[in-house]
Amino acid sequence: MIIRKLRLEKGWSQEQLAEMAGVSTRTIQRIERGGQASLETKKCLAAVFEINLINLQKDQKDNDMSDDKITQDERAALNKMRRRMKDEGDFDQSLSSEEREAMEYVRDIKSFYINFGTYVIVMVFLLILNLLNNPSNLWVIWPALGWGVGVAFHALSVFEIFSPMGGDWEKRQIEKRLKRK
Repeated sequence: MIIRKLRLEKGWSQEQLAEMAGVSTRTIQRIERGGQASLETKKCLAAVFEINLINLQKDQKDNDMSDDKITQDERAALNKMRRRMKDEGDFDQSLSSEEREAMEYVRDIKSFYINFGTYVIVMVFLLILNLLNNPSNLWVIWPALGWGVGVAFHALSVFEIFSPMGGDWEKRQIEKRLKRK
């Protein structure tokens, strides 16, 4: 299928495409590796890419999809998906790439703070539980260290202190893959 090509042309990750189509990321991965997709999945993907289902099933790289029309059902599914994304605060396609990157960065920071806040609350609860039940054995240190390492790496990645597989890496890999084909 041409799903991978279409996805890369739009600049979407597999996770983004999966969310927009309402399928799992593993389904997108399987399809991109040449696996079969159900008719329902194909309909969802056709709606997301705004192409006709028949054209999606063709595996031709030189297929010109600029004049393709989608059916009423596909357009309705696409509009429903767009409304859902707008309600959930996903990125508007009319935004510039800089605005999208800024929004994505803010979203990443927000997810870090939620992760850190959850860590603090759970660790305080576990510490209290530990001190009430067995103050001579501080077992709470082990989950605090384990989760703490994860929180630390999350912070390093979000605040771009250390991000070996960040946006630049993704762009380089996409360009590398596109040049091979």
